[in-house]
Amino acid sequence: MHKGKGMKFVGDSRISAERKPNIPKDYSEYPGRTEAFWPNFLLKEWLAGAVFLVGFLSLTLAHPSPLEGMADPTDAAYIPLPDWYFLFLYELLKYEFASGDFILLGMLVLPGLGFGALLLAPFLDNGPGRRPHQRPVAVGMMLLGLVSVIWLTYTSASHVDWESRAEANKPIPQAEVTIDTEHPGFASYENSCLACHGNELEGGAGPALVGMDLSAEEIADIAVNGIGSMPADQFTGTDEELEQLVDFIIAVNESAE
Repeated sequence: MHKGKGMKFVGDSRISAERKPNIPKDYSEYPGRTEAFWPNFLLKEWLAGAVFLVGFLSLTLAHPSPLEGMADPTDAAYIPLPDWYFLFLYELLKYEFASGDFILLGMLVLPGLGFGALLLAPFLDNGPGRRPHQRPVAVGMMLLGLVSVIWLTYTSASHVDWESRAEANKPIPQAEVTIDTEHPGFASYENSCLACHGNELEGGAGPALVGMDLSAEEIADIAVNGIGSMPADQFTGTDEELEQLVDFIIAVNESAE
């Protein structure tokens, strides 16, 4: 037998003889149903995210957040509110079935059911179609959640006079003051007031003493008898030292005008 006689060489059809670029599959035969994740789908997601991010940043630059003033523990009439994205939960707690004896229902059960349903929506409606009418369960749950959040947020926000609230709590710019450490009343201020009202009367644990519209008699009365959360007998000096303290506070306020 001669070498190679009767022998045939068959190539493996599973391995391409030519090197081809990594081109995603052609899904044109299935319009609207599926597409290549990379780069088709991911590129769309990136573009949508970029447009949203640019729009959001532009909005924050054009309309800065209306920050309020520093917290004042002596203002008992102030009603704190959560940020706008939690207003719908705040409004939910106003209803009888979610407050009082049922507070746990409003705090944990109802929000848990709502967010849990949205998480389970893709698993409850996992049909192959991507159009809204082909996924009624997922789309219905999403619309119900969206309408509920918008309605509760609107209802909660409509009861608040935001302009007056922002105006009343507008931050007060810190005035430049002159602290005369040689003033006879500075020692009394340092011993009795500095810990709560700051080195420059700017406030801290207590309110700021700069910009007050109080007379000397009113300042002296507050120093001795207290006011709001400030207890009495904070000042324990003599009448002369009290007079010097009041004169020092008034002098600092006059320097700020």
